[in-house]
Amino acid sequence: SRLREALGCAFDFEWTNKTIMYGAYRRTHSPFQNSDMVANGPPEPAERALLEQFRGKVAEEVFGEPFAPPVSDGNGQDRALLRRAARLIAEAGYVIENGRLRAPSGEPMTIEFLLDEPSFQPHHMPFIKNLGTLGIEATLRVVDPVQFRARLDDFDFDLTITRFSMSSTPGDALRTFFSSRAARIRGSQNLAGIADPVIDVLIERIVEAPDREALTIACRAFDRVFRAGRYWIPQWYKGTHQLAFWDVFGHPATKPRYGRGAPDTWWHDADKASRLERAG
Repeated sequence: SRLREALGCAFDFEWTNKTIMYGAYRRTHSPFQNSDMVANGPPEPAERALLEQFRGKVAEEVFGEPFAPPVSDGNGQDRALLRRAARLIAEAGYVIENGRLRAPSGEPMTIEFLLDEPSFQPHHMPFIKNLGTLGIEATLRVVDPVQFRARLDDFDFDLTITRFSMSSTPGDALRTFFSSRAARIRGSQNLAGIADPVIDVLIERIVEAPDREALTIACRAFDRVFRAGRYWIPQWYKGTHQLAFWDVFGHPATKPRYGRGAPDTWWHDADKASRLERAG
């Protein structure tokens, strides 16, 4: 996990968001982002009671503040974060020889970013540059959708991008993303190859939760353990919808939490339409 955390330190979300995405996005921390199932602060008593059975089998940080990706200074090459990454890499047993990072086995460290569309290249080139600063030879390869799907099915990649779109009521779908069984199945959505017995148990607690309160507690406990594993480099999400429309519609004062509500809950407002016609 030290090496995985080090890779995350090389991704400057703040610069990427500001420079490439016009500040339109927010950093993702959790697979349950933008919901009440995200773990925050130290575990509450019910979470701690659930997690205590795993003490010694999970990182001690699970019983404190949940892991969050680091915040950079936004210049694209945060020296403090890169120094932190270098320390983590050294602690993991990797060494620099002639400017190249080598694993304990002596193999040079190389990473290929696998994409199926060129639109994400600008987001990842500064990331690749930062990895080079750490002695990691990183490249980016764009392949056609058919080859991309085939390589994902065979887990034939180093780093790739996927979108987590979880239900507002998580259930057995979590098995396909995070379970040990899914890690062994070709074509599964467990792209990180997560095979952790603790995560397996927590998934079942989520699936078997008798009520919403128990479900939320189990999801927060799962979130803490998952984030402690550093299995991904979280990127970004948008918690709002942007719409442009002709102002002749009425709509409820409160919209669905995760849906646009348009056009399903909108209606034609004759008064608005007539005012607009007079103004024109």
